[in-house]
Amino acid sequence: MPRLLLLVLVVDSLLFISPAQNQPKSSDTPQTNAASASEKPAPEVTSHDEAATFKVNVRLVLLRVVVRDEKGQPIGNLHREDFQILDNKKPQVITQFSVEQPGSQVAKEQKTQITTPDAPETKAPPDIPERFVIYLFDDVHLETKDILVVRDAADRYLNSMRPTDRAAINTSSGQGDLDFTDDHAKLHEALLRIQSRPVMVTQNACPHMTYYMADMIANRHMPDVELVAAKDAFHCTTSEDPDSPSGGPDFLAHIDEYRQTADAAAQGALSVGEQETRLVLGALKNAVRRLSASPGQRSVVLVSPGFLTPLLEYEVSDVIDKALREGVVVGTLDARGLYVPMMGDISGEGGPDMIAAPQEGLYEVDAASENDMVLGQLADSTGGVFFHNNNDLLDGLRRTSAAPDYYYVLGFAPQNLKYDGRFHSLSVKLAHPAKFTIQARKGYFAPKQAPNPDEEAKQEIQEALFSQEEMHDLPVQLHTQFFKATDVDAKLSVLVHVDVKRLHFVKAEGRNNKDLTIAAALFDRNGSFIKGNEKILEMHLKDDTLDRKVDNGVTLKTSFDVKPGSYLVRLVVRDNEGLLSAENGAIEIP
Repeated sequence: MPRLLLLVLVVDSLLFISPAQNQPKSSDTPQTNAASASEKPAPEVTSHDEAATFKVNVRLVLLRVVVRDEKGQPIGNLHREDFQILDNKKPQVITQFSVEQPGSQVAKEQKTQITTPDAPETKAPPDIPERFVIYLFDDVHLETKDILVVRDAADRYLNSMRPTDRAAINTSSGQGDLDFTDDHAKLHEALLRIQSRPVMVTQNACPHMTYYMADMIANRHMPDVELVAAKDAFHCTTSEDPDSPSGGPDFLAHIDEYRQTADAAAQGALSVGEQETRLVLGALKNAVRRLSASPGQRSVVLVSPGFLTPLLEYEVSDVIDKALREGVVVGTLDARGLYVPMMGDISGEGGPDMIAAPQEGLYEVDAASENDMVLGQLADSTGGVFFHNNNDLLDGLRRTSAAPDYYYVLGFAPQNLKYDGRFHSLSVKLAHPAKFTIQARKGYFAPKQAPNPDEEAKQEIQEALFSQEEMHDLPVQLHTQFFKATDVDAKLSVLVHVDVKRLHFVKAEGRNNKDLTIAAALFDRNGSFIKGNEKILEMHLKDDTLDRKVDNGVTLKTSFDVKPGSYLVRLVVRDNEGLLSAENGAIEIP
């Protein structure tokens, strides 16, 4: 009876195992040495580290759409044909459509956990974190009085976290950040460290100048606003009223000088305001990037009084685009609560006796409205809740932290898209209008340069890896097992079985060809990424091998050196035709 050999290919931490051809007898292979020396047959299995290039031909524009009924409840029974998308008023073909229902996506793989003879009996699987929320406090814009109130509400809300929730505390200034945890004591301490940290503190500035006024003077070139600031500069310098009979002639004689003073003040306020806005947008982008490595439902709650974004609309759109691609919902909470701007009495740097207080009071009203616009834009575009004009901040945190029960992800490929960075207006409508309200982004900016297909392909795999969604396009099964060498050291093994018979091979040059990218990642109990690896497996199987020698499929093994504790294993397998499988495994090592 011929002996059955195992063909074993070891590449770093990945192990390929497949039944090999029966060992030939020496009489069956005359002149083998001469033939093998001149013509070596192409290997049937190889592995290398280069990233595969998947078929990424176009850049999709993504929209997260929430549809609510008359009672404000999200509905989830609509289909692709129920939606219409207009890009610059031109109808688009919806090429991607899915209905998402945020909630538990923890793996059913827990049933497949394996123990070794040397390992103790399997216990109930651990509580693996499912929901990750970063609470981003805009400390460069928040005032102390608002921080004290919202900080107390956040402390009470976070005290009621579920076992599968993880929270992180971030700030716009970057000071006092706390990574994901379920330890309320640490969250409480992080909240107490939050304080108002504006980029620059000015008192009794002359003239009084806000970011909103500076934008109208320097960017929008509004002479009326410049004149108001010039009059204020004259008043705070001379104590004279520029509109009075005594002060008027002197002001008119030196009006160009005071206009220059106003312009200089506007440039200074513009620089500080832009720096503070960039800090918030940068912190928000970092939060989205951090959440992209969190395997579960992902949200950011931006706690802010709002801020202006003159000449930074492209950056705001970029944050929204990244949040949509990473599956992050952004909720926004106006920490001022029920806010009424003061009319005719500005309590800012200029003092309540400013000569231009009535006009600047009107500017304050307009600025408050524009501050809220970006908060609403961020929430509407990503499927989040914008909570404002309400003093119940505890309820606000509850509502902004929760993802909608249902939302739709729509994608389309713009026709003849030019990489010019220009703004495109978007409109989402229902084919059969009803008494529904639609929440979706209102536009996007075209990219300034063509996308890199290789980078987008890598991003697709990464997005699948740092998720908890299970997909089964490929015949893949995941198993986990562990072995404890000592009380403090263990080896966690991830076994991946691929049913080769059910794969779709491409026939070329007499071989059956298939490439697989195998990525595995390990997360701790707080959902923090620990380590991972990725390899590309190339199969060029002969007909005989495929027909008779891979009946048991292919098993791959990767191992991680770990300490006792609770872990989530995430596995993604993708072929070169775009099919993908992803599974989770929860395991606890005592």
